[in-house]
Amino acid sequence: MSTLITALSAAAPLASGWAWHTHTLRRRLHAARRDPLSGLPTRAAFEQQAQRALARRSHAVLLIDLDGFKALNDTFGHAAGDTAIRATAASLTDVLDGHPGALAARLGGDEFTAVVPWSDPGTLPWLLAGLHGAVTAPFRHEGRALTVGASIGAYIATPLPAPALPAALRRADEAMYDAKRGGGGWRIADGPAPAHATSCGRRSGRPGTTAGETR
Repeated sequence: MSTLITALSAAAPLASGWAWHTHTLRRRLHAARRDPLSGLPTRAAFEQQAQRALARRSHAVLLIDLDGFKALNDTFGHAAGDTAIRATAASLTDVLDGHPGALAARLGGDEFTAVVPWSDPGTLPWLLAGLHGAVTAPFRHEGRALTVGASIGAYIATPLPAPALPAALRRADEAMYDAKRGGGGWRIADGPAPAHATSCGRRSGRPGTTAGETR
């Protein structure tokens, strides 16, 4: 019996060390999947989850680009730009909290994306209007109220035929750029997504978008 107790006592530090190592590894893996500034998933982590989600049911694929972000940085400094990124991420998270299964990410710079489970396209304008209002609301930085504009593009992706995520993002991107050319706000792309998305399809101003609210 004493031999067993001695063996267990000797093994305890090893088990504790391994548990700590496992916990640390999990934390590092989690951090690697998160954008350090916004706290949202990275593009790679988002793409893996979003592609699986699109294969199961219809989703609204959103692309959000901030307007006036460079001017904000130039006028108030990069710290203000960082605050704008964090505020946008918080607004996006708050709006999507009411939609179980929604995924959001920061693609880089001042560009964000999301996929939202959607069964009634007729109600999508309400989501986009609410999201636009939340993102463009004033935020505080060093005691000053600042704002940025936003252009949002949306595309409804259905599981049959299941579009590749890049193709759906391309349609949302085209709608977003159409909104940006109109002074901001949101647009919903209509028509099917192309079978293959290419980099030259980004922001080409193609027709086939439906106008929404602009501000």
